[in-house]
Amino acid sequence: MTTFFAGTSLYAQELKNVTYMDGAQRLNGLVTSNAGTEKPGVLILPAWQGIDQEAKDAALALEKEGYLVFIADIYGEGNVPTDHAAAGKIAGRYKADYKAYQHRITLALDALKKAGARAGKIAIIGYCFGGTGALEAARANLPVQGVVSIHGGLDKDASRPNAAITTKVLIENPAEDKSVTEASLKAITKELNDAKADWQLITYAHTGHTFTNPKSPEYNALMATRAWNHTRLFLAEVLK
Repeated sequence: MTTFFAGTSLYAQELKNVTYMDGAQRLNGLVTSNAGTEKPGVLILPAWQGIDQEAKDAALALEKEGYLVFIADIYGEGNVPTDHAAAGKIAGRYKADYKAYQHRITLALDALKKAGARAGKIAIIGYCFGGTGALEAARANLPVQGVVSIHGGLDKDASRPNAAITTKVLIENPAEDKSVTEASLKAITKELNDAKADWQLITYAHTGHTFTNPKSPEYNALMATRAWNHTRLFLAEVLK
């Protein structure tokens, strides 16, 4: 995201640590410095290795636009993966146990509301594993006005029936993401149509899975900028 955050003096801002709980499990999220003021809220669900710089940069940029932003800790203290193998294992567990994932997202939403987010004016954006979480929030009909899945996994288990989805959905899909097949695209299209959802799917040409992350070899500055602008436009609509 370096391209579209340039010149915004992000590092004059700060993110504050917030500890919240799931039973005995400590969860360590981050909130923007405007916490305590009533503003439209955005919950960020990070990628599979937990809270990273891309999530932090997005939070600070969205704060500049007037949003109160909270970054969720899905895994909890002591469970943050240190490499891709560990990340794949723990992320896979939450993808399989989607109700546990939806529960952790719900707890993060509660923390966002406690920080001052305006009820009825909340959206979720998620990257990679977090993009899967954004779709799970929609499938659970959590009380949010919109979700954005940014290079997220689109699939759900075939045994799960398609059901109504009341929140607006934006999917930002890289054209060359090897984890998203033609079957995946057909299935999510059918699911959202069966759900009678308000949805859109934007595909970004010549892009691999992590095209929005400046630290990735797949980073595509032009398409990342477009995707970010599409996210901003969507948030402005659903949180106006």
